Amino acid sequence: MRKITGAVFVSLDGVMQAPAGPEEDPSGGFVLGGWMQGYSDALTREWVRGYLLGPPYELLLGRKTYEIFAPYWPQMPPDNPIAARFNPTAKWVLSSRDLSPPWPNSHRLSDLEAVRALKASEGPDLLVQGSSTLYPQLLAAGLLDRLILQIFPLVLGQGKRIFGEGTPPGSLKLVGSGVSSTGVVMTIYEPTGPIQPESSS
Repeated sequence: MRKITGAVFVSLDGVMQAPAGPEEDPSGGFVLGGWMQGYSDALTREWVRGYLLGPPYELLLGRKTYEIFAPYWPQMPPDNPIAARFNPTAKWVLSSRDLSPPWPNSHRLSDLEAVRALKASEGPDLLVQGSSTLYPQLLAAGLLDRLILQIFPLVLGQGKRIFGEGTPPGSLKLVGSGVSSTGVVMTIYEPTGPIQPESSS
């Protein structure tokens, strides 16, 4: 069985939309794209290398993120280390519509049951990048195994959030952490199940 890991750049108020650049995802009138710039240091780069350039994985994406990635990464130089991983690997996309534009080795998953069947199959673990709409669904279905957050010291006040509509209540345990010299808090969480309120008896 494969594991599903989500790796997310996120603001203090939970926004994950367009961290890398102003044109990445301006949907909904978002004008703060590129907000993570200027916070990189040796530790943040080490964390990113650990999950993007580390063990083998295949990508699990939402349709919007696929549409952002598909025209971008194939145009990167072949010696770009992230493009060298993303382009040849399998991309699994949860979407009710056919995938466009084309990106080699991309496959559509029609619903969460298809995601569950993929997770139960043999193969590399699955890495979620971007794809804000996936997290509520994966958590509600009990399909997310690990969540890697890089939490940036800023409040955006608008934009797509990692724990958006449909996110179920639940508890997580911290299994790793670090703090960069620029104030980025890096955490690794694993879901542990429903919240257990303290008994009053």
